[in-house]
Amino acid sequence: MDFPVIAKEFRNGNVENIHQGVVCVIDKNKKVVFEKGDITQPFYYRSAMKPLQAIPVFSSNIINKYQLTGEEAALFTASQRGEDYHEKALLSLAGKLGIEEKRLVCNQSYPLNVAPKEKYIASHKPRRKLLHNCAGKHLGFLAYTKEKGLSMDDYHEMSHPIQQEILDYVSLLSETPRDKIITGLDGCGAPVHAIPLRNMAISYLKFADNSLISNKPLCEVVDQITQKMNSFPNIVASHQFICSVLLEDPNIIAKGGAQGVYCLALKKEKISIAIKVLSGTEHLWPLLVAKILKKLPYHNKETIDRLYALKDSKITNDSGKIAGHTEVYV
Repeated sequence: MDFPVIAKEFRNGNVENIHQGVVCVIDKNKKVVFEKGDITQPFYYRSAMKPLQAIPVFSSNIINKYQLTGEEAALFTASQRGEDYHEKALLSLAGKLGIEEKRLVCNQSYPLNVAPKEKYIASHKPRRKLLHNCAGKHLGFLAYTKEKGLSMDDYHEMSHPIQQEILDYVSLLSETPRDKIITGLDGCGAPVHAIPLRNMAISYLKFADNSLISNKPLCEVVDQITQKMNSFPNIVASHQFICSVLLEDPNIIAKGGAQGVYCLALKKEKISIAIKVLSGTEHLWPLLVAKILKKLPYHNKETIDRLYALKDSKITNDSGKIAGHTEVYV
């Protein structure tokens, strides 16, 4: 296994943190144009798998049947962070679908973002399943199983038809044989799959260029998912968060996952990027993605500037005084 250093953090010139990682960039022909580390090493998608996990519900008539808004449909792909607009959309979605909150297997949670969490606690409101950042994904699972007349009690088990269907989509879009896919248990209670980082990039390339998908109905569903994510970026994550910043650029499809996994693809250029930070940190994502986009080079400088606005290479203390800096090596 080759896990080179992709970033170092310095405090007053002294190394404080060293981050190893793997980076894969592929072109429209699925040819590797840049790599760092072992891109054949399998890693779990974590929440970067949500666009693929949303395929069953988007392939059904559920969005039209229940007259879901764009925000509500985008929740099927989201790692929402508990803002008021998330809670409002989640409550409306669950109500329209007729799904009881207790059916979700994900744990009860407070909002992830600091401001809504503090507001929730100050108001003495309890944790709830609908505030788990994977709640939208689970509502999608449940809506699909309900619509198909399948068991709703074990929708999260790998043996359930919806999870088998998702495994098929992961295999097809990533071009990874089913028997080579490693399955684990995600934090939310649903199955999550690990595949080589290069194959992860391939799956995202097809969201950027659906002409690579020979199955026409699937091609249309993938396009619909991409459109919803780009149209409602703050629903997919939240304002001032990297996924939303990237999705505001209509040329980019992007989604992060826990433990340092990040995937994105450029539609016009037909280039796909997959990243794994071995330390599991997420705070390096904006700097890493910005550096890779500059290296390509990417034409939209505004997108790169917005990434740097999220995370400066300067490290500051609690009072805003510069205490060090971060160096990225890609």
